[in-house]
Amino acid sequence: MADEIVIPVDHDIHLVTDEYSDDWNSDTTSIQSSIYRGLIENGRRYQSLKPEEYCFPADERQFETYDAVHLTALIADSDRENPFFQAPIDPKNILDIGTGKGSWAIDVADMFPECKVRGVDLFPPPVSWVPPNCVLEVDDVLQTWTWHEKFDLIHLRIIACAFTPEEIDQLMKRIYDQLEPGGWIEQMEIHPTIFCDDKSIPAGNILLDVGPRFDAAANKSGKPMNLIHTMRSSIEKAGFVDVHEKNARWPIGPWAKDRTLKELGSVNLSHWLTGMEGYTMYLMTKFGDPKPWSADEVHVYNSQIRKELSNPRHHGYQRAKRVWARKPLSG
Repeated sequence: MADEIVIPVDHDIHLVTDEYSDDWNSDTTSIQSSIYRGLIENGRRYQSLKPEEYCFPADERQFETYDAVHLTALIADSDRENPFFQAPIDPKNILDIGTGKGSWAIDVADMFPECKVRGVDLFPPPVSWVPPNCVLEVDDVLQTWTWHEKFDLIHLRIIACAFTPEEIDQLMKRIYDQLEPGGWIEQMEIHPTIFCDDKSIPAGNILLDVGPRFDAAANKSGKPMNLIHTMRSSIEKAGFVDVHEKNARWPIGPWAKDRTLKELGSVNLSHWLTGMEGYTMYLMTKFGDPKPWSADEVHVYNSQIRKELSNPRHHGYQRAKRVWARKPLSG
């Protein structure tokens, strides 16, 4: 699944269905707290620890979206014994920044029962049970860190639109300082630009508008979305060495011929169908171009996107990237 390999198409997929269904949704559980109730805007709930600091919701629908991303990433690396991270370590103390629902932290804690795993985010994850070696916390990683122990792995996944470039530099410096000598950082990002190698998505199709439009709004907000292109340089700038990266293409829809990519595409389609409103509502109503959109305009746009995504004749994919690197043993 290397980035440069064109994904073979299952040319019979459109004979099975004229439109992809949305049977991949799942339920979530919830917990109650004043922070958890959050702020309601345009029918979506947002975290209240730092109002207007993060553009994506923190509600059940968004956590479904995060679950779909988590599963998509696991399928992408399902050929590995450990699909959760690439860093070559047997971890003892892990920090997961931007833990979301906590799925990654919980799964890693299950796989490594002797390892302590901390997940941190601005919003309490809607889970009622975690493994005894897992702690999920609400905190702002741009404030003074209160963890006294050093970590041997600090993990980040999809922190796009969460930080300004200056805040990214600050965060990377803190990660570097909080790691043990020889400890690892690993970051994974995806980007919403939709690519197509066989012209099955014609020029002018609205799907080709998504990435540029998202980027423009995110840049206008001051918190860029294109970290997939900048995260390696940010990690290197902080002083990390032994830097590796892995590029992948994630199909959107089960159109790929390869069985694993077909499954990945099915789950990733669910990610897009459930996640479009959450990804667009705040961005476009605050930072739309040439002026902020109304909520109704966002709903119409998303309806058009979902319709096109559900067309099995469209062989679209998005790019994903992992970067992992080591803190020097000395210096």
